[in-house]
Amino acid sequence: MGQSMRKMEQSVMTMATTEREIFVDRRSYEHEGLQTNSERRQFSNSHDGLSHNAQELALAIDAYKLRHRRRFITYEEMLSIITSLGYQKQV
Repeated sequence: MGQSMRKMEQSVMTMATTEREIFVDRRSYEHEGLQTNSERRQFSNSHDGLSHNAQELALAIDAYKLRHRRRFITYEEMLSIITSLGYQKQV
């Protein structure tokens, strides 16, 4: 039984080592081959059919997401982006 336990432990250790060697932390921008500008974004290819103002907003949101490494934003973040573009509520 002692020898079979050692074989099992060696097998588990080998599997754990192999998994660590092939694991790639995609959150890290230091990994070679990972390009920061290839990050998936909400408006990735839909800028073409937008009006000028909508394109400006989409680009501002994309820039915010890239700068803050966010895939999705909250309503508060969107409001801050809109107000940073100079828009304000008419009373």
